[in-house]
Amino acid sequence: MKNLLKLSIAAVAVCGITASAGTLENVKSAGVLKCGVSTGLPGFAEVGADKQWKGLDVDVCKSVAAAVLGDASKVKIVPLTAKERFTALQSGEIDVLSRNTTWTQSRDTSLGVNFAGVNYYDGQGFLVSTKLGVNSAKQLDGASVCITAGTTTELNLADYFSANNMTYKPITYDTAAQVRKGFEAGRCDLITSDASQLYAIRTQLAAPKTYKVLPEIISKEPLGPLVRQGDDVWFNIVKWSLNALKTAEEFGITSANVDYMAANAKVPEVKRLLGTDGSLGKNLNLDAKWAYRIIKSVGNYGESFERNVGMSSPLEISRGQNALWKDGGLQYSPPFR
Repeated sequence: MKNLLKLSIAAVAVCGITASAGTLENVKSAGVLKCGVSTGLPGFAEVGADKQWKGLDVDVCKSVAAAVLGDASKVKIVPLTAKERFTALQSGEIDVLSRNTTWTQSRDTSLGVNFAGVNYYDGQGFLVSTKLGVNSAKQLDGASVCITAGTTTELNLADYFSANNMTYKPITYDTAAQVRKGFEAGRCDLITSDASQLYAIRTQLAAPKTYKVLPEIISKEPLGPLVRQGDDVWFNIVKWSLNALKTAEEFGITSANVDYMAANAKVPEVKRLLGTDGSLGKNLNLDAKWAYRIIKSVGNYGESFERNVGMSSPLEISRGQNALWKDGGLQYSPPFR
């Protein structure tokens, strides 16, 4: 019996090793990274004027492609609804999911997926017309609410209204675009979603300044990329590609100065990050320049944030809790050593 148990453990270990190399080899063989994103969310995943996908979530896809394939453009974007996203990842239709998805205990333990980190700390809020005449979520008793089906926002909304002895009428849709259209058509009094999504939706409404996000944030919504469980090599690559963006900002490495930093850096961690010292690339089954390519093509986390959702973008979102840890925020990478 003991021998049988040992054989079973060994078989699991071998399967784990085989599975762990699977996605990396598949992506290399295909020559393209299949990345699932939102069907369209300004600042996070949207098609720009040049007909190319852009956004904070898309930059995660590009970072992984730069690390693995040497070219940030070698990404096949797969737009997915909230209902479709997990099945697409589980089935192998996509290699990574980077779609404003909240990291929760149940998702992390029951769907066969792993969250590779947090690229945006968010929280659920409420978007209303100023004509509604409310200044607080506590004034929403009896309201009708447009909401995206298959999201954590449904449960958060129910919990919040129950805890405050209020009632509401949910109006559900499959996509954020449908939610916006329902709201514009007057089918509901308000929209609830992650605050970042509400700011994005507001930019798409006629007369955006006649709408406001109420002050209450009713949940924690850490958003980040996911991979399939049982693929540790791929999990590490996606996780550390995201960490490379954050560490680059911490050390002031940008897309503009990365060549200079690679040639002149004296700080040991910077040298390890940029591949001029150590073997961190080898540890990931990648070459030494994997993180250099991410920074050269995508920039650091701060650059990505600012151009996509920051004060220089139409969303005009301040860094807030998405500032680096040293600036009072929550964004934090483990050391590159």
